[in-house]
Amino acid sequence: MIKLPELLAPAGTLDAFKTAILYGADAIYAGLPGFSMRARAKITTDQVRAGIDLAHAAGRKVYLAFNLFAHERDFIDMPRVAETIRYLRPDALIVADAGVMMWVREHFPDMPIHISTQANICSAASVKFWQNAGAKLCVLSREVSHNEFKIIREKCPDIGLEIFVHGAMCMSYSGRCLLSNFITGRPANRGACAQLCRWKYDVILREHESGIEMPIEEDARGAYIMNAKDLCLMPRLGEVLESRPDSLKIEGRNRSEYYVGSVVHAYRCAMDAYAQNPDNFNPAPFMAELNRLETRGYTTAFFDGPAGADAHNYETTRSTSDWHAAGVIVSATGDKIILELRNEIKSGDAITFILPGRTDGLTITLPRVINAKTGETQPKMSAGQNNSLVIPRDWFGTNDTDALSPCILAYKHK
Repeated sequence: MIKLPELLAPAGTLDAFKTAILYGADAIYAGLPGFSMRARAKITTDQVRAGIDLAHAAGRKVYLAFNLFAHERDFIDMPRVAETIRYLRPDALIVADAGVMMWVREHFPDMPIHISTQANICSAASVKFWQNAGAKLCVLSREVSHNEFKIIREKCPDIGLEIFVHGAMCMSYSGRCLLSNFITGRPANRGACAQLCRWKYDVILREHESGIEMPIEEDARGAYIMNAKDLCLMPRLGEVLESRPDSLKIEGRNRSEYYVGSVVHAYRCAMDAYAQNPDNFNPAPFMAELNRLETRGYTTAFFDGPAGADAHNYETTRSTSDWHAAGVIVSATGDKIILELRNEIKSGDAITFILPGRTDGLTITLPRVINAKTGETQPKMSAGQNNSLVIPRDWFGTNDTDALSPCILAYKHK
């Protein structure tokens, strides 16, 4: 069988850790508030430790994102950072700053170092620079084309190369945008980006002498002038795998466990299908799964070279999907399951459960909605406040419900 690259999933919560493991990620990356690109991450140090323990028990790796650009004030706090790293025991650190890398090599000489996409590595020369500095793996910039990757792979055969295959695109060079910092005071490199590229803009002409502001009429195309579609290389996955990357990365540490589990499941199943029969690999069934996610629309971005106008959605930032996350199983006993809701559910809704390692889901049409807290039947139930419903196993009319377990996700049509 063909050797596949590592499938690397994001985790911004402990639930995301659990779903990434369940749905087939080989490795997981996480960060800590103040130390990485996700300063507003919802996960605590102890939860990261719990996630690492779960991953290691399942034979998976965890990489800790430490990819801030450090100022002098940040080095004052490094003793506390060192304690945190020793407590967490990650399998590698992801860094972007040369000074931080020197600090890691001095204080953790045996720790593998991965160079973040924040370093904007776009050439074999840059890869070799970081390799000579002690890096074990380089995450290439999203702006690297597929042909460029193949050249880099040929020139750099003895270092790990990682590429992004799915997730949000940045208007700037992989997170180096200053727009958020300038307008809101929230620095993108500290994970506090206000995502001003997703805002709707009006163009104003200011007349210098009179100071009169005159709106310039826009067509619909000009409203969301910086709104990039989401990266998705599933349609080109066969070419990606053929070029021998060492790791395929999914963006999304601020995303829900539903997003993480669904994307990991789609790529896991697709990669395994490719390995079994590369000559007849068809990405369409796995692309259909990704189309059920809330998305701004998909693009292959820089895969074929400079991104064109179709890499942006000028119309809206709303999701193009017709599907919703329904919920996640929190309990599966002998005769029933408990589904914690992520969106409103009503009687008559068809819910499909995503089964790990399988391309076929398990669908049930709810004859009624039973509140898990009260046991009462009601016409509908909204999400929030841990609202959950009971689904008796005999409603499924199949013996296949043994596959249902905690952390399994479900979706429904809008």
